[in-house]
Amino acid sequence: MVQKKIPMRRCVGCMESKPKKQLVRVVKNAAGEISMDLVGKKPGRGAYVCPDAACLAKAQKKKALERAFETAIPDEVYAALTAQLAASQEGGN
Repeated sequence: MVQKKIPMRRCVGCMESKPKKQLVRVVKNAAGEISMDLVGKKPGRGAYVCPDAACLAKAQKKKALERAFETAIPDEVYAALTAQLAASQEGGN
């Protein structure tokens, strides 16, 4: 029996490669809006982060999302992403 290949992605915060399903996708759409993509189907440029506020904070400190999306990201966007992350974890567990 052939094992199905598990897609791996790297968290922009901790730089660890993990299975895609364990990470949360952050997406920048054509209009330049940045949002959390919990289903992984939104169109646009994506970057992955662990579902952990500490990894998102690391990504913010290293400006990893700014580099991934080639744009400046205001603090309000990070605050919104952190809130979305917390809400999705409460709903998921």
